[in-house]
Parts: sequence; structure tokens; C-alpha cells
Amino acid sequence: MMKIAVLGDGGWGTTLAILLSRKGFQLTLWGAFADYVAYLNRKRINTKFLPGVKIPGDIEVTHSLTKAISGKNLIIIASPSQYVRAVLKKVKQLDYPQEAIYLSVTKGIEVTSLKRISEIIHEELGSVSFAVLSGPTIAHEVAGGLPTTAVIASHDKQVRRRLQDIFMTERFRIYTNDDVIGVELGGSLKNIIAIACGISDGLGFGTNTKAGLLSRGLAEISRLGQAMGARLNTFNGLSGLGDLVTTCISPYSRNRFVGERIGKGKSLAQIKRNMQMIAEGVPTAKSAYKLSLKYKVEMPIAREVYNVLYKNKSPQKVVRDLMTRQKKEE
Repeated sequence: MMKIAVLGDGGWGTTLAILLSRKGFQLTLWGAFADYVAYLNRKRINTKFLPGVKIPGDIEVTHSLTKAISGKNLIIIASPSQYVRAVLKKVKQLDYPQEAIYLSVTKGIEVTSLKRISEIIHEELGSVSFAVLSGPTIAHEVAGGLPTTAVIASHDKQVRRRLQDIFMTERFRIYTNDDVIGVELGGSLKNIIAIACGISDGLGFGTNTKAGLLSRGLAEISRLGQAMGARLNTFNGLSGLGDLVTTCISPYSRNRFVGERIGKGKSLAQIKRNMQMIAEGVPTAKSAYKLSLKYKVEMPIAREVYNVLYKNKSPQKVVRDLMTRQKKEE
């Protein structure tokens, strides 16, 4: 029997634990905060991150990282991107299972190093088997059994096919891919465009504006991805276009919500104070801006989102500057 640990008790980590538990796998869900883990064990509902969804009684919820990873065959990394390295450093200090598969479901890029999550896994844990799961996967919809598609990427064909079998259900369809860089970047960079779409919503703009942001945003993501070694067609798939559309239009999208609040005049500090969950697009905007400079890739939308978040540039001025840029061919 496959024994699985999920490191991260946010909405997505909890959802995947529930999904795999329903398939009969032995699941342990790890949380970083002892008080909240105790609360989850009492209530069996993740009221902060996945309200209204019961956590099955056969899922072990623990604050002990040793207990979480001991004897596991699959370890799912679901911590926020800026905390993944700290969690893995703790894992490395333990007698961690080196034969296990390590699967990242985190969508982000480390700001300090500009590393993708798979690169951090290798730096901290060595040459373990790893894969990435990404795509248009709003946690509430997956937990509710709504039909959803996603992609698992790994350089190892056996690993990605094994994981495909583990995750596949009648309502959760998994495709496979070997373009790890493209799948990771698509899932991470789309959050920046979602903030831009949220700003557009907050300013009261329409469908035309959002369509322009989606299409030109995808062009930016694809340019940077190719410069970093990804394949262009990956960004037309689930982890690119699919995830981009979902995150930019869903009422559950934290990144779109952050942008909408900014468009309505709220500061980033005010928004953060009132949010339980992390919007990955906020730190990723800084990472993407640095990567665009490093790889000399033009990313005007990502740059302007960075300017709004970190340079206090007004959304109205951003709109004017983007719309009056030098004329281009598409």
C-alpha cells in the first residue's frame, strides 16, 4: 500500500490529502503550526483554508515532521513557495526516505535565489525522484468533485506514469509531460497576470481588457519560459493557458482578489492584513521581474505589476503606460 505524506495544511494540500484518502491510500497531513494542527484534529474541517469540507477520520494530521515522512513512499510538498526551502532543510536533518518520490504542488519561485521548487528539492535533498503537479486546480472545486484536469511533469517516464495512476479519478484527470521547467513556470507566472486581471476588475474595466491581459500575459510567460529552457507548446496546455484562464477569472483566486482590492484603492499592506491565505503572485512578481532582467526578456505586464506592488505606482498610470507603449507587431 502506497503511504503518502502531504507537507502543508493549506487548502490545496488538504484537498489532495482528501482526494487520495478517498482512493484508499494511507495519508498523513503535516502542518507547520501545532495549535492549528490540534484544531484540525478536533474539528476535522480546515476552516481557514478549505471551509465546509470534512477531513476524513483516517487522515492522520500531525505537527511532527518525523511522523509525517517516516516510511512514506510519496511526499507531496504543498508549502508556500517562500517556505519550501526551510521545510526541506528540516526534512534533510531527519532520516528522510531517499527512495520516496517527492512531488511539488507549489506554484512559485523563490525570491532570494530565483530557483524553481524542483531545483530547491535537488539542492536540499540530492538526487531524489521528483515530479511537479500543476494546472487549473481550484481547491474548492476539486474537493467538491467537480471535473478537473491537471498535468504531472517529470523527467522520469516511470515516475510520471506511476503518479498519473495514483492521482487519476473519474473527476480528476491527469496528463503527463516531461517539460518540468515549462510546467513549473506556467503555474507560477500566471499568478502575476491574475493580479493584473484583478486590478482591471477593480478599476471597472471589461471583457476586452481582460482578454488582452490574458493573451499578452501568455506571450510574456512563453517568452521567459523559452529563454529558461522550456518548450513553447507547454504554455498552450493545462499548466499554461489552462491555469492562466482559471486563475484570472475564478472568484476563489487569491491573486485575482489581491489585484481587485488594489484596483479599488487598497494598499498591499492592508490587503495582507485581512488575508488568511498567501497569494503566490505577490512574491512571484518580484522573482519574475528579476528573471526578466537576467534573461533580457521583455515582460511589460509583469514589470508593471511589480511596480504596483513594490514601487507604489498607481494602477491608473500603469494602464496609461501599457496602452501607450511603442507600437509593435503581434
